[in-house]
Amino acid sequence: MTASLQHANEPASNTDRETAGRFEPKSLRTYTPTQAVLAKSAGVFHWTPEGRKLFDFSSGVLVANLGHNPSSWMQKYVSYMGWTGNPWNEGTYFNALPMTAYNAITPVEVQASKRLADLLQSRPGGKRLQQVLWAASGSEAVQKALWAALARDRTREMIVATRFGFHGKKGLAGAVTGSETDRERDPRVRFIGFPMKECADVSLRDKPFDPAPYRAELEALKQQFGRKLNVLITEPYIGGGGSYHPHKAYLQALQQFCRDNDIVFILDEVQSNFGRTGDLFAFETYGLEPDIVVLGKGLGNGVPVAAAVGSPTLFGTLDYGEGSDTWSANPLCCAAVLATLDEFARGNVLENSRRSSAVIEKGLVKLKELPFVAQVRGEKSGMVWGVEMRDHGGQSAADWANAVVLACYRGADNLGIHLLGPLAKKVIRIAPPLVITETQSQQALDLMHRLLAAMV
Repeated sequence: MTASLQHANEPASNTDRETAGRFEPKSLRTYTPTQAVLAKSAGVFHWTPEGRKLFDFSSGVLVANLGHNPSSWMQKYVSYMGWTGNPWNEGTYFNALPMTAYNAITPVEVQASKRLADLLQSRPGGKRLQQVLWAASGSEAVQKALWAALARDRTREMIVATRFGFHGKKGLAGAVTGSETDRERDPRVRFIGFPMKECADVSLRDKPFDPAPYRAELEALKQQFGRKLNVLITEPYIGGGGSYHPHKAYLQALQQFCRDNDIVFILDEVQSNFGRTGDLFAFETYGLEPDIVVLGKGLGNGVPVAAAVGSPTLFGTLDYGEGSDTWSANPLCCAAVLATLDEFARGNVLENSRRSSAVIEKGLVKLKELPFVAQVRGEKSGMVWGVEMRDHGGQSAADWANAVVLACYRGADNLGIHLLGPLAKKVIRIAPPLVITETQSQQALDLMHRLLAAMV
């Protein structure tokens, strides 16, 4: 049985934590010092079973970009599924879309595929993104993207990945995650460096950047493996590895190497898609034109759906069944994608997010006045940051990071901030829903500064 955390004045939450510890293994979740129990959510807020209100600064790990339970999104979702006009009586059935349609085609799937591909092709850098290979999770979509790239020439077996990225835990997605020192690796995978020192703080964002050392790494791999190099995969920014946001020249150098050497360039946007970098897609922010882009998380705003999107030439290398699974393109997911596309088509989500971004970043940079806050990293005009702690006063950076998460959760005057456990043991990710207002942003950062200042 897994021991559960207990918090004072949380009897209902403590009971739920204890019961979960009895019937669920700890491996089901990543570590967090709060083990928050969330009874309900709306917009940018959660509530505990005891009625305490929490700003959501995680968006359920960058998923709820449109906020929790937005009424317009929910209405569209219900409409796309066809759950209207029927009585909600026991023993009756909705004459609506099937909830699963394995190995069949539904109109909602066709509409979602066309609209998503059309949207991507309409964005700067999206002209290669013409077909949608659906999946149920980001790691599965990454794996399918890699399968398609490798299948175009099965004699070219080598994969290049950027070090300390996170692409998933399953199969090839797990093999291209982290670095070569983490565990035994797929022998086809080789890693190259990511500019972490050069983008360790927002103050370095506009400093000159020299991609030459990274080009040299790529050339060394070319000398070693030649035409065996088939595909390169990277995240636009390092997410799970500590929130590192590179200069455009770095990613553009990776893409150019791929173009010069007939290598498939895969951009894993599972975390960054739908607004996190200030643009609808990160390939726009960084001036890229990927061969395959991988989407997920915010794509369904809470409904588990992901997709690899690329050219018919690449995806045509896979034969019947080689990219299928039970849940791919199921109507529940496709309806969620359509509802999400509708919300962003209204045109005010990104504008609001950019305004709030400036307020949040100013407040986060102010946290550097505290002796245990070392660095702040993030996307200019985006909605994702990493706040890195340092050793101070006899406590390690990791201790401070956990203490920050706990202090924000406990909050003050019945109001707190929900954060996930630290990245890389010492980095706090800040990623509220894109719909957070400027006023809410200021209130949350004022509260955070007050809570953290009291820790000194």
